[in-house]
Amino acid sequence: MVTQHIQIKDYSYELPDEKIAKYPLKERDSSKLLVYEKGEVTEDVFTSLPDYIPEGWLMVFNNTKVIQARLHFRKESVAGQNREGALIEVFCLEPAEPEEYQTNFQTKGRVLWYCIVGNLKKWKTGSLKREIKIGEESVCLECERKGEHGTSHVVEFRWNGNYTWAEILDAIGELPIPPYLNRKTEESDKTTYQTVYSKIKGSVAAPTAGLHFTQRVLEALDRKGVEREELTLHVGAGTFKPVKSDEIGNHDMHTEHIAVKRTTIERLIAHGGEAVAVGTTSVRTLESLYYMGIKAMNGDEDLHVEQWMPYDTTIAQPTVVESLKALLSYMQKRDMEVLHSSTQIIIAPGYQYHIVKRMVTNFHQPQSTLLLLVSAFVKGDWRKIYDYALSHDFRFLSYGDSSILIP
Repeated sequence: MVTQHIQIKDYSYELPDEKIAKYPLKERDSSKLLVYEKGEVTEDVFTSLPDYIPEGWLMVFNNTKVIQARLHFRKESVAGQNREGALIEVFCLEPAEPEEYQTNFQTKGRVLWYCIVGNLKKWKTGSLKREIKIGEESVCLECERKGEHGTSHVVEFRWNGNYTWAEILDAIGELPIPPYLNRKTEESDKTTYQTVYSKIKGSVAAPTAGLHFTQRVLEALDRKGVEREELTLHVGAGTFKPVKSDEIGNHDMHTEHIAVKRTTIERLIAHGGEAVAVGTTSVRTLESLYYMGIKAMNGDEDLHVEQWMPYDTTIAQPTVVESLKALLSYMQKRDMEVLHSSTQIIIAPGYQYHIVKRMVTNFHQPQSTLLLLVSAFVKGDWRKIYDYALSHDFRFLSYGDSSILIP
């Protein structure tokens, strides 16, 4: 099989609207758990997840936190017209200046972001302003388009007062829930659309496999002797980008930014380069580490993983531990405690997994890159899993039920 020639129509299934979970369950860990183990499908409840993770194994979580990335402004009304100006939506995708997420969030007075602009035709020139209240103080937030960046726009935000950009977003931003929920963000989403272990701000979508975890489940994993490690991949809006080309070779995979501690690499090496991944974002990060290690071995300074690198048969394939040790050496030589890099990796049938041995994941949209990732993991057996879920009242997508995949 040539991965680039995969026809996306072969990864379609009928998903009735009533199967899409519009809201989460009251108890996160009471969701259903589909168990796929070596070709057999059964079901359980999520609180039983620790039963499917062997003692002593390493489980890896994505600790990214969803930001209130959706901002709304009104254009000033035209003089002499007794009506409100046009509503403009500015959706923050990723920082442009300062480029590093945490630095950007702590910046005061001015930042630049790559954004999607809604109702763009009504915002040709000039700046937009909005008065906001933070505590007792009134703050004027102003934004101005500075150029284009691919399909997004470079937007400059300016504001007065001694406030960080994180504080500004918290004051007026709206949490962006997935478009397929077909509803407005509600106050409850601020809690339910974050994992209980979310820490590092930067995502515009939640790593939804993690939404099922509670302290009760995490403590049960600890008692069993399952080791836990965290990394960060900031989920971009591209996660919802459909595959529009007939062949996936013509699909441009979005880039996502990752941060991985040196101690995490050391722990992976101690576990023989094997892990259980919670969510497709953890999968993409872990598998990207293998290819970053290969780049480090080859003396590359830029460790960004290109979309099709895993399918290049001319690249030498070291063992996972050899690759991770090369990555660790790269970090040690540069005195790096945290590796900041990016990945554009596409995981589809034909891909050989290196680090991920078991996967916890939700149920994904038809014809999506995430469905391709799952199919690659279960050696093409995805339809058996999805047929079972559809016929046994499983809830789909972000707020839906979960699965543990054991190939």
